[in-house]
Amino acid sequence: QVQLVESGGGLVQSGGSLRLSCAVSGRFLSINAMGWYRQAPGKQRELVAQVTSGGATNYAPSVKGRFTVSRDDAKGTVSLQMNDLQPEDTAVYYCNLRDATFRVVDYWGQGTQVTVSS
Repeated sequence: QVQLVESGGGLVQSGGSLRLSCAVSGRFLSINAMGWYRQAPGKQRELVAQVTSGGATNYAPSVKGRFTVSRDDAKGTVSLQMNDLQPEDTAVYYCNLRDATFRVVDYWGQGTQVTVSS
């Protein structure tokens, strides 16, 4: 089974930076996209950033210009560099791998907490 393990979350002050990493292991056919979602208390899970198999990137408008997503297929990792963090970025961040070879299948990590204080 595919396993995604996030790391790098923590507590930072407003304006600080964190780098999240996700290690991928297990069996899958191909990667359509990899990226990060987040879910704050009482909120729906939302896409933060992703990179497609073709190399295109997508960002939530609220993080564009502050966050950068990158993937290293050789290492089996995807990372999220988060700069100028704001309290509204506080959430549990989940790594996501999408395999769309035959049908869309999403794999998720367990989540890592990011807390940004004022």
